[in-house]
Amino acid sequence: MGAMASNNTHSPELCLVDGSSYLYRAYHALPSLTNAQGQPTGAIFGVANMLRRLLEQHQPKRVAVVFDASGKNFRHALYPDYKAHRPPMPDELRSQIEPLYELIDGMGLTRVVIPEVEADDVIATLAQQGHEAGMRVLISSGDKDLAQLVSDGVVVEDSMQNKTLTPEAVEEKFGVPPNRVGDLLALTGDSADNIPGVEKVGPKTAAKWLNQYGSLESLMARADEVGGKVGENLRAALETLPLSRQLVALKGDVEVGLALDAFIPHTPSDEVLVPLLQRFGFSTWLKQYQSGETAPQSAGNPSVDQGGGTPAQVDVSVTTVTTQAQLDRLVEALGGAEWVAVDTETTSLEALEASLVGLSFAIQTGEAFYVPLMHHDQVLEFEPADALAALKPFLEDHTPRKVGQNLKYDLNVLTRAGIELQGIAHDTMLASYVYRSTGTRHDMDSLASHYLHRITIPYEAVAGKGKDQKTFDQVDLAPAAEYAGEDAEVTLALFHHLNPLLKAQDRCWSVYTDIEMPLLPVLARMERVGVLLDAEQLNAQSQVLAKELAGLEQEAFEAAGKPFNLSSPKQLQEILFEEQGLPVIRKTPKGQPSTAEDVLQELADDYPLPRLILKHRSLSKLKSTYTDRLPEKINGQTGRVHTHYHQAVTATGRLSSQDPNLQNIPIRTEAGRRVRKAFIAPPGRVLLAADYSQIELRIMAHLSQDERLLAAFGAGEDVHRATASEVFDCTPEAVSDAQRRAAKAINFGLMYGMSGWGLAKQLDLSRSEANAYIERYFERYPGVRQFMEEIRATAKSQGYVETLFGRRLWTPDIDARNPQRRQAAERAAINAPMQGTAADIIKKAMISVDHWLQSESVPALLVMQVHDELVLEVDESALDEIRQGVIERMVSAADLAVPLVVDAGFGADWDSAH
Repeated sequence: MGAMASNNTHSPELCLVDGSSYLYRAYHALPSLTNAQGQPTGAIFGVANMLRRLLEQHQPKRVAVVFDASGKNFRHALYPDYKAHRPPMPDELRSQIEPLYELIDGMGLTRVVIPEVEADDVIATLAQQGHEAGMRVLISSGDKDLAQLVSDGVVVEDSMQNKTLTPEAVEEKFGVPPNRVGDLLALTGDSADNIPGVEKVGPKTAAKWLNQYGSLESLMARADEVGGKVGENLRAALETLPLSRQLVALKGDVEVGLALDAFIPHTPSDEVLVPLLQRFGFSTWLKQYQSGETAPQSAGNPSVDQGGGTPAQVDVSVTTVTTQAQLDRLVEALGGAEWVAVDTETTSLEALEASLVGLSFAIQTGEAFYVPLMHHDQVLEFEPADALAALKPFLEDHTPRKVGQNLKYDLNVLTRAGIELQGIAHDTMLASYVYRSTGTRHDMDSLASHYLHRITIPYEAVAGKGKDQKTFDQVDLAPAAEYAGEDAEVTLALFHHLNPLLKAQDRCWSVYTDIEMPLLPVLARMERVGVLLDAEQLNAQSQVLAKELAGLEQEAFEAAGKPFNLSSPKQLQEILFEEQGLPVIRKTPKGQPSTAEDVLQELADDYPLPRLILKHRSLSKLKSTYTDRLPEKINGQTGRVHTHYHQAVTATGRLSSQDPNLQNIPIRTEAGRRVRKAFIAPPGRVLLAADYSQIELRIMAHLSQDERLLAAFGAGEDVHRATASEVFDCTPEAVSDAQRRAAKAINFGLMYGMSGWGLAKQLDLSRSEANAYIERYFERYPGVRQFMEEIRATAKSQGYVETLFGRRLWTPDIDARNPQRRQAAERAAINAPMQGTAADIIKKAMISVDHWLQSESVPALLVMQVHDELVLEVDESALDEIRQGVIERMVSAADLAVPLVVDAGFGADWDSAH
């Protein structure tokens, strides 16, 4: 797919690269790469690639590449055993550090290494300086400790995981806001760094405590209130917790010795860079550099295929179709081909807004054709409309079979252009995803590098970058044809490479051909349909919130005795601690009184101004995240919100939703329900929400074949009450509400590999009581215990587990030396068959429901899929019939040993349908 690439108009003014994080990732990704002299170059190659991709993507105005200094640092003085268990740096990596430093310098970037402090501390200092100077700051790292630095002006991006941590994302990931991440890290400890923490306390418990008590200091002061074994562990750690907190705190006052403008990149010197590229054997980069190109050698992922070798460019013979004779020959060749790779070039990444600029085709590897339709400099013998008309019969024919990369996009683009693409046979993105979901990213550039050892032409090489980037119709025809033709040819090559791999795995092939490929047009249709949103309702909520915020602001001004910026930590410090004399709860690394949220919460118990500030922050977040943002996503032509459903993202097979994300709207809060009320049906229609009931627990019963569990579901019993009856040895009628809650925690907890410690924490029991509950459960449900033991053994022996339908769910850390990673992999292995099977079942249900709606012209539309729920827009006149038809098809999506149950409600809006 070709389209207008991301145009970042908000380039960071300061980009801080965690060079040490880059270094280890690159080394482990490319351990065997060497130059002609046999010297290792994998880490150098990988770090340089990641830096080049970062520069291409973000166009930062200032860049600092920060590395750890060798030797000990100030944390070793605090705690001699700091990082004592870390193995020494491999010699193959150590030998690449100085050459890498030379290359970074040669690229025109500023490198920072400060003795006796770590890269994180330097980054913390520079981030604070940049933030105080009003700069937008981007930190590029995979280190969780840096989440402490996130604020409204500072984000952390993990490019390898394609994740960006904003304040909201930090809270979603850790369960606490950025200003509490340090407290959380102190509680959980870090085995890699040998930081003690509290024994058996993980992130969820730490987050629960911090949200309950407000801060680490407050938790420590009230440690006697925490019950059970976990409370004993907390009290046992009180002596070392202050040290743990010191060790995880980032030092924000490092003497860097450079002004921020010293990090403005300068133009590389030919005399320096060219010999380095020659020495390291980076021939493709050298060729690009000498020809004026700047593209990285791989698309953001330094990994190569198992066979090793350096990715290289491959020449593709591209015929640009500009004459009638060429067009006639192409149409004839397409009609006689067995397989044809098809790709569209457009003006936008938004399929519903994209205009078709051209079409590329590949029938055999090494060759491609490009049919231009609206380039600014094209000279054609035919009218573009006539070319489309000539190609339309082929595109709408079920044969030859079409191959594509992310064909859902092309399908929607062509539909917008009046062409109903038929004969969709294979999608290389989905093939790679089913073959090994976690093996690589599944974009075309990454697949070409990973499977074919090929470097593809980046979009920026033909369209430019930054503010000067052109849309594809403004790209000159010659380079556009080369770029577009390569897309189709690489897709065909990937198809020929991946298909035999998939076919060799019978069950994976079935998942691909029976689930993922048939689902593609269903999702495309759902994206085109969208869902109706009541913008007026959300705007009204925003206006109410705006008035409340203004009132709170005025109250805060009165409480402070003067107007001030409620978002300014500096002004808050002055007013709260200097002018009003409030007690200082905690200080920042610079020694200033902290105004973090947990501090304000502690002060809010006794003082009005912190209370007002907290309420203002809460309402402001609600307004910006939901009521303001969702109306902006409404399509001007359809009046609907059109999310993007991604098939090739999650490891378990679940769909993800993006822009907007409809799957993360809260459902247990009043705020979430108000937002769901804004998702509405048009006049004469209602929303029908059909949700699988306890589907993962039913799958557990089927997979484990436990007799008692099967009997409970088979008899239609309340399975949690039945479990409580077994565990507590009483009749179902005698089960108390507390016992049912405990049984529910056991039923669901065991599916996620919950331990006795985890159950004790959740139910506030002693460890021995929780273990006794679990032991009694396993005595009564021996099939579940056997299933869990077998699934662990399976994961260890083959590195993956499978869903009921054969989807492979990989467990790469199942043999990890780190016990936390290994235990997490074991828990994932237990849950993955349930969660993955549930994902497969709802996908099969979507295919079945959609086929019924389309083939019988049922007056209903599939509009959303959220977790285990399908949402349809239904004609009121046919509601009962359609409701029953949806339930029947969802129930029959899988043949389990227990019945599938679907709850289906309806209403004028999404919330009312539950």
